[in-house]
Amino acid sequence: MPAIDQFTYGWLTPGLAYLLSVIGSLLALRCMTRARISPQPRGWIITAAVALGGTGIWVMHFVAMLGFSIHGATIRYNIPITLLSAALAIAVVWIGLWVVVRRQGEPASLLTGGTATGLGVAAMHYAGMYAMKSDAAMEYDPWMVLLSIAIAILASTAALWFALHVQGVLAAIGAAMIMGIAVCGMHYTGMYAMHTHLSDQMHMPSGATAQALLTPLIIGVSMVTILLFLQVGITDPDEPDLSRVQGQHASRYWPSRD
Repeated sequence: MPAIDQFTYGWLTPGLAYLLSVIGSLLALRCMTRARISPQPRGWIITAAVALGGTGIWVMHFVAMLGFSIHGATIRYNIPITLLSAALAIAVVWIGLWVVVRRQGEPASLLTGGTATGLGVAAMHYAGMYAMKSDAAMEYDPWMVLLSIAIAILASTAALWFALHVQGVLAAIGAAMIMGIAVCGMHYTGMYAMHTHLSDQMHMPSGATAQALLTPLIIGVSMVTILLFLQVGITDPDEPDLSRVQGQHASRYWPSRD
C-alpha cells in the first residue's frame, strides 16, 4: 500500500490553509454584519459567500492539497471538476446565508441552512478529491466519510449562527479562528478516510499538476479576498461615510477651536 503524506512540506501548507480559512471567515462575518443592517443585503451576502466559500473553504482545501502526496504515484487534477468544486462551495454558502438572513431568529432556518450548507461543503470536498487523478487506486472508509460530513454540517451551522449574532471586530476574530479550526478539521478528517493501493489496471493520469493548476487559482482568489478584507474587514460598519465630506464644511466632522 503506497504511503500517503499529508504534510509533504511540513506544517507550511496546513498553517497557510488555516490562516486563509480564518481570513475568509473573518471577512464573511464582517460582511454579514453589514448585511444585517442593510436594507439591501444581497451584495453583502454575495461577498460573504465568495469570502467564506471561495477562500475560507475552497482555497483552504486546495492549499492543504498542495501538501498531499502519494509515495511512488503521480497526481494530476481535472480542470473542469476543480473549477466546478469552487463554484459549488460559493453557491452552497450563499444559499445558507440567504436562508438565515431572510428568516433571522428562526431555529428551523438555521438548522435547514446549516444542513444544506454542510452537505454542500462536503460535496465540494469530495468533488475536489474526485478531480484528483492518480495511477494509484483510491478508496474511502465510509465511517470516516460520514464523520467528515457530520463535522461539515456542525461547522456550517456554527458559521451561520456566528453570521447572525457576532458583533465587533474582536468577537469576529475569535469566531473566525473557531471556524478555521472546524473547516480544517473537516478537511483532514475527510483526507484521513482515504486509502490507496497500487493496481496493474491503473494508468498514468492526465490533467494538470497541482502547482500548474492550483497555484494561480489560489493566488487569484486569495488576492481578491485580501483586498476585500482590507476594504471592509477591520472597519466599523457604523462609521460615517467620509466620502460624503466633499463639498461640505469640515466643521461637521471636526470640532471647532472656538
